[in-house]
Amino acid sequence: MNLNENIVIGLNGLLSHKLRSVLTALGIIFGVAAVIAMLSIGEGARQEALEQISLMGVNNIIIRAKEPTAQSFGKAKANFSPGLELQDSRAIRDVCSFVQAVVPQWEKSGAAQYKSERKDVKVIGTTPDFIHAFNYTLADGRFLQQAHLEGQDNVCVLGSDAKDQIFHFENPLGKQIKLDDQWFTVIGVMRRQLDPKKKLENLKVRNLNMDVYIPITTAQFKMTRFRGGGTGGMQFFGGGFMFSSSGNQNPIPRNLLDQMTVKVKEDIPIDEATAVIQNILKRRHYGIDDFEVIVPEALVQQSQQTQQIFNIVMGAIAGISLLVGGIGIMNIMLASVMERTKEIGVRRAVGATRADVLGQFLFEAIFLSVVGGIVGIALGFSLTKIITLYAEWRTVVSVPTVLLAFGVSAAVGIAFGYYPARKAAFQNPIESLRYE
Repeated sequence: MNLNENIVIGLNGLLSHKLRSVLTALGIIFGVAAVIAMLSIGEGARQEALEQISLMGVNNIIIRAKEPTAQSFGKAKANFSPGLELQDSRAIRDVCSFVQAVVPQWEKSGAAQYKSERKDVKVIGTTPDFIHAFNYTLADGRFLQQAHLEGQDNVCVLGSDAKDQIFHFENPLGKQIKLDDQWFTVIGVMRRQLDPKKKLENLKVRNLNMDVYIPITTAQFKMTRFRGGGTGGMQFFGGGFMFSSSGNQNPIPRNLLDQMTVKVKEDIPIDEATAVIQNILKRRHYGIDDFEVIVPEALVQQSQQTQQIFNIVMGAIAGISLLVGGIGIMNIMLASVMERTKEIGVRRAVGATRADVLGQFLFEAIFLSVVGGIVGIALGFSLTKIITLYAEWRTVVSVPTVLLAFGVSAAVGIAFGYYPARKAAFQNPIESLRYE
């Protein structure tokens, strides 16, 4: 007998027991669907984490102000830490030749008002380097310029959601909005950034599209009171700035920051740069733990390691379904061999070889696995759509995931179908003919 005849006989055997064949394939179908759904959830979570981290800049070092601990206060010297301030950014720039830019940030939650429309926003005081450090882009207008900082101008750039909710379909450029008790002219609109619905806890990423950006000098001199006394003159350097005294003995004004972002050159090891910056800040803050350093690159590695473990666990759990499906195929095929013992004896009596019988039953097992794998892939795609729609989780079905699931299903058919097929092929023809 040739291969075509074995295939026809195998198909006839499966079609003669349709319900049993369908039930046998269900294990493979659900197993493949589970593998695709689980791995797609893992891949979606990985991409979402990487996007959130990329918002902070992979080559950036984030320095955030925080409340000092009681222990650090106990170790403080008489001249205790003033907190995270503009002079810290100057010290980093002066000492670290590997730094491309230091971007200070001042933050305040408040309301933005235009005519009768009033929305809660996050006001960010920053410098022109901000847009380059975080790789942001503008949808319209322009970003803050150095002249705006020098003049302490009342200008602002809106996030995309802030623009939509305050101005709706109206063009905001050149119009004025009220922040706190001051009026600001809109000079630009940011392109939409990632709006994370599931935030990474150690990233503290919020909806960046509701941010409003203003010159940091305007923020600190017009919207807050700075620490210290005296008049000090303003001195600019590069893309940032610092404060110096005007030649008198008055103390330097200290303008506190909420965050500094240090953009490091690409060829510099980020861990070494972080260690240098931490040492500078520890000396300036007298050892008080009133700041924290976050390295997005380290978070990327941590996220990838965690996600890899998650994918392995989820894939293993889903793989159990395929294993159960394979056991079901073996069980049904063994029962089929026992049920069709006399048929096997007749085939051998009319000239079929052991290879023919082996091929027939092995084809049946592989056919069930392959068809189950194809249906399982379709079901897996449907599950990912349902998960995305109702659970609002991002799912990403990749080609390697589909190939893996389909390949495993075919391998299950071969592995668990070979033993029953071999048992059928090596039965004694005479005893098979006598079997009732």
